[in-house]
Amino acid sequence: MSLAVSHPVSFTLGSRRLFGVQRHLVPLAFSLEDALSGSLPDIPDLRATDGLRILSAPNGLASHIIEQHPGWLIGGREDYPRAYIAMDGSFDDYLGKFSGKTRATFKRKRRRFEEAGGESFDLRSYSTPEELRQFLALALPLSRRTYQARLLDAGLPEDPGALAQMMALAEGDRLRAFLLFLAGEPVAYLYLPVVGHTLVYAHLGYAPEHAALSPGTVLQLAVLEQLFAENRFHYFDFTEGGGAHKALFGTNSIACSSFLLLRPTLANRALLGALTSFNAGVSAAKAVARKTGAEALVRRALRT
Repeated sequence: MSLAVSHPVSFTLGSRRLFGVQRHLVPLAFSLEDALSGSLPDIPDLRATDGLRILSAPNGLASHIIEQHPGWLIGGREDYPRAYIAMDGSFDDYLGKFSGKTRATFKRKRRRFEEAGGESFDLRSYSTPEELRQFLALALPLSRRTYQARLLDAGLPEDPGALAQMMALAEGDRLRAFLLFLAGEPVAYLYLPVVGHTLVYAHLGYAPEHAALSPGTVLQLAVLEQLFAENRFHYFDFTEGGGAHKALFGTNSIACSSFLLLRPTLANRALLGALTSFNAGVSAAKAVARKTGAEALVRRALRT
């Protein structure tokens, strides 16, 4: 039985998705524990689909999947170090990985946030079904305002199927969610499903008007302190894609790839050809912006 879903093959400029062309794809996602053990999930039935959407495959297994589909088209490939935290020590042990200068920066950001909130620090955690309802009531309105939701389509999910799945996770004690408050108002959230012994970095967002207070960084560290104290989890998985935040907080990484594997039809060839040309044009424009010193202005324009 196919588990295909409609997925947009996206044309993006900076962090902004301009448009997407829908394809009927079967997602094949590798958990961190799969990636570390080298386990290849079963490839589902691909009949009546356009192909596969591979997420976070270790490079060796990615090559194996491609070899199993000779002649199929590869597109939208992204190679990156999949960052994660090995939670095999204490929170103090974890902090020891950072330089003294970085630890001082963390303390300064926490202190500045506390001062803005009237010298208090209000972090609330949610894990049970009733707590999840409280979390969603506060976090969903915040999520709709975030940069992550407006430009990346990466806000908290609100469709009935996703909400039912979140509730099922809470009923099985398989999620941790957190809200950071400032002067009584929620300003940042972090939502973490649990897969096996791994916490999955699924959704982070913060109020854009408080970005100067570094709420994402402050929240991340405060959450990790609580999770290390729980002494239950083996890993904190930053999932697919690179990024400075993930590189900063991760302790380890594994080389992974995400990509589309499409049937070799004329329509799919045309789509991936257009995507390759578009991405090449964007890269060329970025190179020109860097040379002319306009890159920062372009980034700011794309975020508005």
